[in-house]
Amino acid sequence: MTAREFNEATDAVVGNIERVIEGKTAIVRLALSVLLAEGHLLIEDVPGVGKTKLAKAMATSIDCSVRRIQFTPDLLPSDVTGVSIFNQDSHEFAFKPGAVFANIVVGDEINRASPKTQSALLECMEERQVTVDGETYRLQTPFMVIATQNPIEMEGTYPLPEAQRDRFTARVAIGYPDAKAELAMLDVHGASDPLDGLGAVVDAHTVARMIQTVRGIHVSEAIKQYAVALVTATRQAPDLRLGASPRAALQLLRTARAVAAFEHRDFVLPDDIQHLAVPVLAHRVIPTSDAQLARRTTDAIIADVVRRLPVNAEPGR
Repeated sequence: MTAREFNEATDAVVGNIERVIEGKTAIVRLALSVLLAEGHLLIEDVPGVGKTKLAKAMATSIDCSVRRIQFTPDLLPSDVTGVSIFNQDSHEFAFKPGAVFANIVVGDEINRASPKTQSALLECMEERQVTVDGETYRLQTPFMVIATQNPIEMEGTYPLPEAQRDRFTARVAIGYPDAKAELAMLDVHGASDPLDGLGAVVDAHTVARMIQTVRGIHVSEAIKQYAVALVTATRQAPDLRLGASPRAALQLLRTARAVAAFEHRDFVLPDDIQHLAVPVLAHRVIPTSDAQLARRTTDAIIADVVRRLPVNAEPGR
């Protein structure tokens, strides 16, 4: 795919999503970057700011298969992955695919499901396959999970375990719109839901070509060393009792490639790594008890690590 074709496709998707989400261009671009980095997105914010609308608008903008899962305490793992059903006519078991067999899977309020059901996503998010009754089934390409959760509603929720959070490439918070965007929202959304008139602007084949383009973005050895040094620094930070994993470094570089492509570059800069450090790393780390008592968020801790670490730092120093 040429640079012009790539830019036209990304502009079309971003513009289409912004018909639904007002004044959040940076969040929309980051969400699309995660898709092109072959990752998964966790949208965490207070109720009513458009988490599900962002997920559905992004899914609708791509002409591919989309499935939505409303996570509830009674949701079963087989509802997510699928189940083998006995066929009375053939006297054999036939596999009935679950909701994850789609290009984009929208998981609404993922932390309302039990840990057993949450774990059904582990294999498909990491290995892009599902194993049921000893049989392995490959998932479609591209494949992305966009999950939402409310951080302030604790009743009836199950916090995501570390292994689950680590599989999400980035975590974003939409935040409240500014006054101008909120007024525009009242005009546009007041009479009808803009999702009703939203259509696809690219297809799955185009997205696959865009992913191939992102894979070809150059990452120098110095940038790789800086990314590893940053991840290593989180493991040594005094305010963290669990630092970022090697998977975090890999997904940090993949997303940085996508961001570089968005900026019309064929190479990654240190600024790309620094810009992505908080959304890619903050949800993977665990603060110490003292940091929690001091009400230091993981976002602030990661931002502090980035600020203190020199760009020419070597891994392990």
